[in-house]
Amino acid sequence: MKDVLLILGASGQIGNELTQSLRKIYGNESVIASDIREGNEDMMNSGPFELINATDKNQILQIVQKYKVTQVYLLAAMLSATAEQHPQKAWNLNINSLLAVLDLAKEKHIKQIYWPSSIAVFGPTTPKQNTPQKSVMEPSTVYGISKLAGEFWCNYYHDKYGVDVRSLRYPGIISWKSKPGGGTTDYAVDIYFSALEEGKYTCFLSENTRLPMMYMDDAVNATIQLMQTASHKIKERTAYNLSAISFTPREIALEIKKHIPEFEILYKPDFRQKIADSWPQSISDSKAREDWNWQHQFDLSSMTKDILTNLKEQRSTLKL
Repeated sequence: MKDVLLILGASGQIGNELTQSLRKIYGNESVIASDIREGNEDMMNSGPFELINATDKNQILQIVQKYKVTQVYLLAAMLSATAEQHPQKAWNLNINSLLAVLDLAKEKHIKQIYWPSSIAVFGPTTPKQNTPQKSVMEPSTVYGISKLAGEFWCNYYHDKYGVDVRSLRYPGIISWKSKPGGGTTDYAVDIYFSALEEGKYTCFLSENTRLPMMYMDDAVNATIQLMQTASHKIKERTAYNLSAISFTPREIALEIKKHIPEFEILYKPDFRQKIADSWPQSISDSKAREDWNWQHQFDLSSMTKDILTNLKEQRSTLKL
């Protein structure tokens, strides 16, 4: 039977690009995009779209049955910085949506689930350098608490009910196609837009705050590769560490200056600094590389070049 995929939270930063990549692989009509709000023009025009509240199990079930969905990618979530402003809403969205989808798989309505975790599951007591797959996990943010709880719900449903749910602990994700959605690593997205539009950027983290990061192309490829890997090769049913590059605001600014010499950066740390300080500075993803042959493609230099080239082309097209 042909796979039909439902993307919950398709209008978000990762959802936008993952949906388009999956439609290229599985066909436009076999990838159902959905969100609580409508998506961009490309998403709405390239395939089916449904308005869905990701915490409403019955609403999800209706769409699953309508399209005969076999896989659900649950991307709906409230991210780290926004979640600190709305703790109860964040917990409700992040956990209730996951439990709804896990129950649908337990009840045999769907065969496979993808649910992203995050480096936010780690906390101030976690080893900062080369954080291993299994380590101290004492998150100090609402987002991190919800993701850690979610990981163990995934593991529980797999062990007890045989649910095929898979997860990655994303680092900061950087993209030029969509603006960020309220995360602590969002400076690494904003900085490129500001560099081209204004020639300067005020960073909400201090210059030497090192964090694990990843270009969106690598994150999308990792997600698809994980979901296409044979089930017996998936050894971690909480979530896999995922890594590509680690850098500081100062290092990314110096890389941008190679392309835009006049670029200037100021540092005005805010409440997000405390969140960033609680996270690892680099991640070991040796288990992902060992179990399903994960390999990243982009480093800081190649990512910066690619982003600035694409943003310049986009601006030129808009001016025509």
